[in-house]
Amino acid sequence: MSENLKNASNNATEKKYAVGIDLGGTAIKGGLVDNRGAVLYSASVPTEREKGAKAVAKNIAKLVKTILEKAKMTKDDVVGIGIGSPGTIDSKTGTVVYTNNLNWKNFPLADEVSALTGIRVKVANDANAAALGEYKFGAGKGAEDVVMLTLGTGVGGGVVIGGKLFEGYASAGAELGHMVIDRGGEQCTCGLRGCFETYASATALIRETKKAMLSNPQTKLWEVGLDNVCGKTPFDYMDVDESAKKVVNEYIDALTIGIINIVNIFRPQKVILGGGVCEQKKVLLPPVRKAVSERAYGGKKAPKCEVVVAKFKNRAGQIGAAALWLE
Repeated sequence: MSENLKNASNNATEKKYAVGIDLGGTAIKGGLVDNRGAVLYSASVPTEREKGAKAVAKNIAKLVKTILEKAKMTKDDVVGIGIGSPGTIDSKTGTVVYTNNLNWKNFPLADEVSALTGIRVKVANDANAAALGEYKFGAGKGAEDVVMLTLGTGVGGGVVIGGKLFEGYASAGAELGHMVIDRGGEQCTCGLRGCFETYASATALIRETKKAMLSNPQTKLWEVGLDNVCGKTPFDYMDVDESAKKVVNEYIDALTIGIINIVNIFRPQKVILGGGVCEQKKVLLPPVRKAVSERAYGGKKAPKCEVVVAKFKNRAGQIGAAALWLE
């Protein structure tokens, strides 16, 4: 172990370290994380999903080795490896039951990586892991019940109840992005229509912005060009263009409906919002907080639920995965 880590261990009671792996379709990001939620060393490698599940497991093992070498540590210095994976995960066995991002079915990821590294491995859905990391070390610290929503290409969900990650039967629950908020609405990739994800994701913002442009040749949004629209575009123009303002307002309304449903079901102390869309927190948070306070069941008479933005950004996946091992 490196001298700086030894000194850290001497200065803290029972200092622990885990390797957190954020498994994505394009890249695998990993970090050495301590039990305060700090990322001490990090690295990444290409996923190479086209080579198959076993090859990806080998890439994870190589990444773990690289991280430990950078930290001058051995496998005996970490309590375990945590992996946040997309898809449906059996967290008891560490099996990736299904993920369309990687095209895997029933792959024993924990066993494979453990055999390659000699380190114990836990696997969880990536959104669940991110929620756990925010609960333990980030925006949810100090609360007992939190729900996290990741607003990106889709909408991921993670739920912590009574300090424990809630995953549902066979670890397949907490798919908050797929509750239906508009019966017969927009087509979702899951096969249903009107899912929360189809209205509250960055993908939804892009779709609705393009619709607004095609229906209004005069909108200033055309300055960007149809092919260059991103989730940020309507926010950039909302103060100077009515079409952009309408897209943003309708997005906020849909996001609010979903959050109110979540508050009514779980009544968490905090709803944590993560993902790239949250860069617009100055626009999003005031109306969402007001609506939740007034329109969630019980209104202002009910126990308060705070709506906050996640603390961790690019390293959320690593910290969350490591949190599977760290207190």
